[in-house]
Amino acid sequence: MEILNEDLQRYAEQHTSPESDLLKRINRDTYAHVLMPRMLSGHLQGRVLSMISHLLKPQCILEIGTYTGYSALCLAEGLSPGGKMITIDINEELETKVREHFADSQHKIEYKIGNALDIIPTLNEIFDLVFIDADKSNYINYFDLVIDKVRPGGFILADNVLWSGKVLNQNPDNDTKSIIAFNQKIQHDPRVENVLLPIRDGIMMIRKLSL
Repeated sequence: MEILNEDLQRYAEQHTSPESDLLKRINRDTYAHVLMPRMLSGHLQGRVLSMISHLLKPQCILEIGTYTGYSALCLAEGLSPGGKMITIDINEELETKVREHFADSQHKIEYKIGNALDIIPTLNEIFDLVFIDADKSNYINYFDLVIDKVRPGGFILADNVLWSGKVLNQNPDNDTKSIIAFNQKIQHDPRVENVLLPIRDGIMMIRKLSL
């Protein structure tokens, strides 16, 4: 999944601000007890998410795909005073664990369980920052649902847009085709400007233009 080799990845982490004790605990617990722990954002990407959030000082954040709560807590670090975060996940099995993680933090996080395709249309908030990290087959659908709920000048981040390098495959599988289609859509959407960051498994950074 990582674009850098292991030694460079380790070097980058050694020269990046450390995780909080809570994030370290979530990291360890996820790798010890949860299926597919590589879905966790991890130290380096988590600090990138936190840094972006601190730069934006968002009043309202939406995350699509909570997993064990690590990325939500990283993003919430940059919230403006009185700001809030909404995070959505379809996996009920992790709910108790994730709520415990959020309870141990000082951030205001609204955690919703269900299908994001159904939940997003019910949200009335205007978001400064959106993080998409859920099922790849619906990335385009998630983008289409949130773009009008993002303020002009706001940002959307989409994870896994390099898909372990499989976006270069000549015969891509279905998930890879979905990622390729999403990347192409963003590249040609006149409502946004974008940069694909080769961090970990790739983050598409999208800024909504003021048209």
